[in-house]
Amino acid sequence: MAFQFKIQLAGMTDPKIWREFVVNENITFHDFHYIIQICMGWENYHMYQFSPTGYGSYPCMELKTSDSDAEFSPISNLKKGYELTYDSSKAKLSDYFSAKGQKITYIYDFGDDWKHVISLKKIWPDATDHPMVVAGGGKCPPEDCGGVWGYENLIKTVSDPKDPEYEDMREWLGMKEGDVWDAEEFDMVEVNKGLGQNKSELFINGLE
Repeated sequence: MAFQFKIQLAGMTDPKIWREFVVNENITFHDFHYIIQICMGWENYHMYQFSPTGYGSYPCMELKTSDSDAEFSPISNLKKGYELTYDSSKAKLSDYFSAKGQKITYIYDFGDDWKHVISLKKIWPDATDHPMVVAGGGKCPPEDCGGVWGYENLIKTVSDPKDPEYEDMREWLGMKEGDVWDAEEFDMVEVNKGLGQNKSELFINGLE
């Protein structure tokens, strides 16, 4: 089977930043994280977690590392519905999702605190050959820009030549003379190329 999800960056309304994409139901949450990074336009600089509504809600899926403080539970407990913490490199989407309309929250970068709401829109009977984006809108914020408030301020700053931070902000973004920051921009073709260039087989069958 394949799952079609909609993901939207919480707190952003102008513009709304969202994607719809299809992945196979047997990938791990860690694979899912990588696919989301490409679909949204993030650069995988920071840690992440999945949980029903964000911090303090369970079950929670995060990557188990050598310095992890959390106590990780066997995946068999996730299948039983136990509200514990699980290793995202072992927990699969099908261990959590089973019905259209189910939601989960994806938090990326615990400093800037980017919260994404993910909902399962469709369940397809057949597997997909590769992950793909089917719709979307809004330009992904740059990394380390200060969260939702910082990005909203960035959009205003680079759009106003009279702003005292205009030149510094453009330089920080690597913008050249004549460049325009289009907050509505989203190139679905380029995103799908990115998914293909990043060895989509690994996203389907498990990242190495």
